[in-house]
Amino acid sequence: MTDRLPVALVLAASIPLLSSPVRGDDKVVLRGSAAQVSIALGGGGIVEFRFLDQKINPLNWQAGEPEPVSASPPKPRGHFLCLDRWGPPSAAEAKRGVPFHGEAPRVVWQLVKPQDDSQRNQRRTEMGCLLPLAGLRIRRTLRLEDDQALLTVVEEVTNTGPRGRIYNMVQHPSIAPPFLDDSTLVDSNAGHGFAQSGPVPESEQTASTWPRAVIRGGSVDLTRFRDTTAGVTQSDVSSFVFAESTVYGWVTASNPGRGLLIGYVWKTSDYPWLNIWRYIQNGRVAARGLEFGTTGYHQPFPVLVRTGRILGRSLYDFIDADQTIRRKYVMFLLKIPEDYHGVAEVSIGRERLTVVERGSQNPRTLKLETSRLFER
Repeated sequence: MTDRLPVALVLAASIPLLSSPVRGDDKVVLRGSAAQVSIALGGGGIVEFRFLDQKINPLNWQAGEPEPVSASPPKPRGHFLCLDRWGPPSAAEAKRGVPFHGEAPRVVWQLVKPQDDSQRNQRRTEMGCLLPLAGLRIRRTLRLEDDQALLTVVEEVTNTGPRGRIYNMVQHPSIAPPFLDDSTLVDSNAGHGFAQSGPVPESEQTASTWPRAVIRGGSVDLTRFRDTTAGVTQSDVSSFVFAESTVYGWVTASNPGRGLLIGYVWKTSDYPWLNIWRYIQNGRVAARGLEFGTTGYHQPFPVLVRTGRILGRSLYDFIDADQTIRRKYVMFLLKIPEDYHGVAEVSIGRERLTVVERGSQNPRTLKLETSRLFER
């Protein structure tokens, strides 16, 4: 179950919000002996995750066209956080200035403690921000392993208002070219789902099964950006739940030609939904979203409340007044051979994370040594 923490653990209320133009190059950099991570304070997005001996960065996407570094307000970039919602506000909320995907990717995040520039390789940082329209505050801790490309992220959300409320929290990793191309393989242990452009399934019997979704009347294999039978001409989103017995959800994207795999693991009790976004911009493949979160319905809150549940899963979470809710995920990079077939399984043990190849009689196994990643 999602942890409920004492209010004493939350950020001080003095964390300021965006009130002046923000430079797009304001970043916090974590660096170990194997990999580097960069987080943009404007919007809080994880905008770089790469091996030190490779230049390719899967998380180089940003919304819209590139703008001068002094542009304001921030825009969603890389792996950003959707909070307090995933998708659009209601018409009434939009009139009051509530943004698409919430405020978290559109405000300035502040460091809890300044980075020590005298330390060349810093592997841990804490940051946070206030969301004044949502009445929420978030604190994030990031820790990069020294000798492996493995990042642990813990986020604590606090309701600063006097009343309890519903909300949603969706992680939005966005991979883009050159890592993303027609050969990039997306794999997951997700189960039943549906396309946002189609009807909501009434049961598992009428739902799609990962990796396929019915999009605009055709069955599409979401493993690749383009279906084997037709090209993608419009953007789309498909959402999936995990089997009730599944403890850890995972999603990976691998590009054998680039020799690189990026992956995420989380507890399904924290994030019961996986949402796959395929984005076309100006007729070109621009991004794929490997999104995991508390909802799988891309609608305003009034629609979520009326719908209630899809495939037995809730479409929103509740946070009481002064309550803090804690969630955690792990992201990692692996080097893969040119003939890699994709991922069949990702498992978490007490001391290692194991990735098993799919589509082979003798699947190769890749391992990362860890230390109790998901023990609270």
